Amino acid sequence: MGSIKIYNGKVITPQGILDHGTVFIDHGTIQSVIPGNSNAKADLGIDARGNYISPGFIDIHVHGGGGYDFMDNTPEAFRGIAKLHAKHGTTAMCPTTLTSEVDDLLQTLEIYDEVVSSKYDGCSFIGMHIEGPYLSMNQRGAQDPRYIRDFDEKEYRAVVAKSRSIRRWSAAPERPGSSAFAKHMLANNILPAIAHSDATYDDVLQALSEGYTHVTHFYSCMSSVVRRNARRFAGIVEATYLHDELTTEIIVDGIHLPPPLLKLIYKVKGAGKTALITDAMRAAGMPPGESILGSKKNGLPVIVEEGVAKLMDRSSFAGSVATTDMLVRNMVSLAGVSLHEGVIMMAQTPAEIMRVHNKKGSLEKGKDADVVIFDDNINVQTTIVGGEIVYSS
Repeated sequence: MGSIKIYNGKVITPQGILDHGTVFIDHGTIQSVIPGNSNAKADLGIDARGNYISPGFIDIHVHGGGGYDFMDNTPEAFRGIAKLHAKHGTTAMCPTTLTSEVDDLLQTLEIYDEVVSSKYDGCSFIGMHIEGPYLSMNQRGAQDPRYIRDFDEKEYRAVVAKSRSIRRWSAAPERPGSSAFAKHMLANNILPAIAHSDATYDDVLQALSEGYTHVTHFYSCMSSVVRRNARRFAGIVEATYLHDELTTEIIVDGIHLPPPLLKLIYKVKGAGKTALITDAMRAAGMPPGESILGSKKNGLPVIVEEGVAKLMDRSSFAGSVATTDMLVRNMVSLAGVSLHEGVIMMAQTPAEIMRVHNKKGSLEKGKDADVVIFDDNINVQTTIVGGEIVYSS
């Protein structure tokens, strides 16, 4: 695609919302964002018809959608997930794995490399997110207990050596070997994140000093205040609130977190430290009923009902079926956050967490032309990835 002019829309910029503005794109890059309309010519003109012109949504924690999971380990699955979520405004994502055998993980990484080097319709991929297997058994949630284990330095070094596509690895820092793990991740430009963990407040402080700066799906599968020998001890939740160095992410499907907690998180951490994530599994975009969490080969059976995936015994949530447009809509309607800040939490903040903010996350000159046009109810009309229209209603 050559040049594109998107006009007659309300443009969401880092500074605020232009009531009437125009975005110019040339060969996949944003050239300018100006107030009002312009007579300048372009190869393609897109009339936003008074709708919002927004930076593309970035989902940094997503397992699947459209009937696929990344751990199905097929190019078809990767492309199907990318296409489904682009329909809902996602322009970039971090494919996320589940706790598994090493061979399955390595195959997922190989498929990732194959797909990103090919042409496909849908959102772009900005690096793999590995979730597990070095997790707390007590805080495993829907992670398969068959594969949870202590840090294995030989194992994770071999995985990192096999793939340069890993950008984040979530683990429980209270397990033995955490310090060496974090050091190796940072040396390879991989973000170590706290997840599925029973860490105490002091454990989190130690982890923070070692380079763990992000907390995975806040409130889900993590420690809070606990009593030991009559004394109270703070946990991950309290450490996240108290330390500005820690960023976090929240599943805003309206079920994982109730409105009072959404409001509290926003009040304490703010839009600049909190990313919105779907944590979506394969049933996103599909009818309710039985499904599978993880790969079709050896994943866990789950039931999707009441707008969320659950283990079959209903003892735990098993991922969400949310999409990114839903997250922004819920953050505005349930938490009372302004649309501007809701979009920041869905675009700019995740870009900063994953260190791709020099190219993505906002409508600014020189950045990738990842754009979403949506109406007042955040119903997506058009999704543009790298200057290419990948969805139009």
